[in-house]
Amino acid sequence: MKEPASCLHPNPGWDKCYAGNVSNSQDKSLDKMIGKHCILELYECDQYKLNDEAFIRTSLTSASKIAGATLLNMITYRFQPQGVTGLALLAESHISIHTWPESRYAAIDVFTCGEQTMPEKACKLLFREFGAKTYSLKNLRREAPELIKDLQREP
Repeated sequence: MKEPASCLHPNPGWDKCYAGNVSNSQDKSLDKMIGKHCILELYECDQYKLNDEAFIRTSLTSASKIAGATLLNMITYRFQPQGVTGLALLAESHISIHTWPESRYAAIDVFTCGEQTMPEKACKLLFREFGAKTYSLKNLRREAPELIKDLQREP
């Protein structure tokens, strides 16, 4: 677990805050990268926000926009007595959240394809929005299989 820091940065270069088991060196593998996947865990959050389905929908919408992604659809579900699961379907992939208000915890995935998107910005926004005191962030590069690396797709 890390203390809040500027590590949740909007720089899509991934050079200063890289976590994970993949090399961070600038090499040929970057040519094959199809997306960036951030796995964010938020701790000591505002428990009321974690249980507020409307707030979560608004936060996912804002996170999609700030990441430079195109929001296609959203689905959320509020559990009884507490907790919310949400999925923002993006043209570029997805943002998902699962909350445990009783533990003041949220598990979030932000996966975006394309070089123009900035999932780190979405993570930073969600960290602030839920009032987290601490977080854990893992950044992964998704690499394209040989069969699809040269395909051109429009969102």
